Amino acid sequence: MGSKLEKYVDINAVLRYLEGRRHEDGGYCFVSLLNETNVNDTYYAVKIYDLLGLEVPDEEKTIEFLHTSLKPQQATVAIAMAVEGLAILGAKDLAKEGLSLVFEKYSPLEGKFAVGLGGSEEFGTATPLEATYWVLRAFRAGNYKVSSAEKRKIKDFIESFRKGDGYGVKQATTTMTCQAIFSLNALGYPVPKTGHFHKCEVYGGFTEVPYSLPPYLEPTFYAVRGLRLINEKPRYIEPHIRFIRALQNPNGGFRRSLEMGISNFQNTYRALRALNDLLSF
Repeated sequence: MGSKLEKYVDINAVLRYLEGRRHEDGGYCFVSLLNETNVNDTYYAVKIYDLLGLEVPDEEKTIEFLHTSLKPQQATVAIAMAVEGLAILGAKDLAKEGLSLVFEKYSPLEGKFAVGLGGSEEFGTATPLEATYWVLRAFRAGNYKVSSAEKRKIKDFIESFRKGDGYGVKQATTTMTCQAIFSLNALGYPVPKTGHFHKCEVYGGFTEVPYSLPPYLEPTFYAVRGLRLINEKPRYIEPHIRFIRALQNPNGGFRRSLEMGISNFQNTYRALRALNDLLSF
């Protein structure tokens, strides 16, 4: 997989970017000078290495870091990321152990969906579907079988955010629409068709809401993933590839827009993942 991407972006620079931000405790921090390792950056480092088909350096230390981070005070999203990261690294038993913390915060049968808790990946405070999206990823990683009753409760919760052709709070957004249909798919429900992603497609990238500018990497990542889920192709594959390639900074990481932005791990993963998906259409 890495060799395919090497034709389009500087993978060696990406690896130098990651390695320069790995710390002694096995965790990562996207700001190289800070020793404030965290679950988010460590998770995305693991995802990047996995995407490229490479082993994580000092893997046991990273496993220990993610396992140690499984604490009740962590937000649901962070716990779910740690669980998935541990599963990717082969520490399946530790991943299952982490699920017990997820259940303390996320219990559909009790009407607990971890809404409003901190630690959002995107926006500082969790969007309503974000925790569900990450929890279901953790369930899959930990091989947890969601009961029929839980499935119905989660589905009803997801559908409460339907806004016309997509999902959102006040209006449909690309992020929440992708997270909603991913979650429904993970639960075994048919993926609803939507025209939302194409409404957000411009000639080089996608936007968060329809018929707007400029495009950003986050909605581009979620739109490409969403289109794969509904078995549709983007209209402008080559321009999207050029858009993503232009986001790589001199330090090897990727920013979120053409105009501005520093590199971080989540956008570096999104860029590589979206590029990989675009090349497979």
